[in-house]
Amino acid sequence: MKLLLKRKSFFIPLNSMSDVAFLLLIFIMLVALMNYRKEVKIEYPEGERAKKVSAEKNLEIWIDRSGGLYLNGDFCGLDAIESGIIEAYRSAPDTRVHIIADRDTPFKNVHQVLDVLQILQYRVVSFVVKDS
Repeated sequence: MKLLLKRKSFFIPLNSMSDVAFLLLIFIMLVALMNYRKEVKIEYPEGERAKKVSAEKNLEIWIDRSGGLYLNGDFCGLDAIESGIIEAYRSAPDTRVHIIADRDTPFKNVHQVLDVLQILQYRVVSFVVKDS
């Protein structure tokens, strides 16, 4: 008695592969467009000599031209900036404070932030300027 084995052909459906590729492309494009860092639109002052520092462990204080204060991109007041600096120092004492002010910001607005830093005796401070 002879057994006849029939081989079934193996078939991968390719109809939905284009749909999967299209959805994967959309997902990658959306993830690539996400900006995790909040920025305030300002015009940077120009500096003659700039030193580049690492972007890790930074606390960013933004000051717009009308004197509005932002802590890491979120609008806040001077008290919130003070508590944010204290919390940043408690979590990591080597946290660098970046002061990013618009070129047309009156100095009295920057001076308010510097007063807070002076009262807290915070010494790791950088002024962010546009490289000339």
